[in-house]
Amino acid sequence: MKALTTLFPVFFMILLGFTAKAKKWITPEQKAGANAIVFQILLPIMVFNLMLTVSVDASSFLVILYTFIIFVLAMPAGKLLSGFTGKKYSHFSYFLMSTTEGGNVALPLYLSIVGSSSNTVIFDIAGSALCFIVVPIWVAKLTSSGVTTKELLKNIFTNSFVLAVILGLTLNLSGFYGLLQQSPIFELYTGTVSQVTAPIIGMILFILGYDLRIDKDTFSSILRLAAVRVLYYAAVIAGFFLLFPALMQDKLFLMAVIIYFMSPTGFGMLPIIAPVYRSQEDASFSSAYVSVYMVITLVVYAGVVVFIA
Repeated sequence: MKALTTLFPVFFMILLGFTAKAKKWITPEQKAGANAIVFQILLPIMVFNLMLTVSVDASSFLVILYTFIIFVLAMPAGKLLSGFTGKKYSHFSYFLMSTTEGGNVALPLYLSIVGSSSNTVIFDIAGSALCFIVVPIWVAKLTSSGVTTKELLKNIFTNSFVLAVILGLTLNLSGFYGLLQQSPIFELYTGTVSQVTAPIIGMILFILGYDLRIDKDTFSSILRLAAVRVLYYAAVIAGFFLLFPALMQDKLFLMAVIIYFMSPTGFGMLPIIAPVYRSQEDASFSSAYVSVYMVITLVVYAGVVVFIA
């Protein structure tokens, strides 16, 4: 029942977006306006807050480093296997191999078993760094062919996600956030950020549903890409046993690793890679892929509950 409580709102918002398109409640122009609000204004604010408030324990550094490395390597691995997963989508599908939706899928599923823990948040630090620093720079480079180095750097450092990361980390490392926590305006800040970021995930899921379209050819490519992702992250989990055997003896940590790395691609990745799409069909593929993969996540979650918890 707890899994249903976690996943039903996710599928509901996707279904609502799909229905809105099918019934023509929302026009493509209106959806594009919602896109602009969420991805150009609200999401960068959320990224800024994540970077401002993130804290890294020294003992967790190696875990974060390993997670970051495997997220980076996931993309060339996906590119290398694009002949199997589908050449038609090879110009962007490899991005879908990387990152994990921790906050809205992995974390609530994990907490539904253990009650209280920050284990998956440690992995999300690496995922956030890759999703909001590495990938925007990568995408800016891909979409700036034929421009000078100066223009490329301008495109990168005027990207709202890159700016949000740089500003957030700078204020974090300078000690500004610690001072903010002790100031009388801290509650004002947190309340404002909560209000600004509250609609983001729901709107992203709605847009995923709006863009969702599955046909026979698409579904075949989705299943192949999902199979490659499952095998890749199964190897990543095996790597945790080799590199961090003591941590993996802790059942709570073990469950966190399995649930987290078997969750779908981070929702925030999709709007960031949108500039490399060549058609609406590309957006539909990404939406369908995330939706299908959440079913895999639910199956893994059920296995963890039955055999480990």
